[in-house]
Amino acid sequence: MTQREVAEKVRVTERTIISVEKGKYKPSIVLAYKLAKLFGTDIETLFCLEEFVENEEE
Repeated sequence: MTQREVAEKVRVTERTIISVEKGKYKPSIVLAYKLAKLFGTDIETLFCLEEFVENEEE
């Protein structure tokens, strides 16, 4: 699936998807949910949150 297709499915711009991928934009909880649902996973897995939290605690 292309970035453009992802953007269309979750109703944001392609630039938003690119920025999320590069870590330059933190998506809203609604957008994060839509992306996770689109890819058939949960938010924690999609955004590697467990790994992020573990690194913050060190």
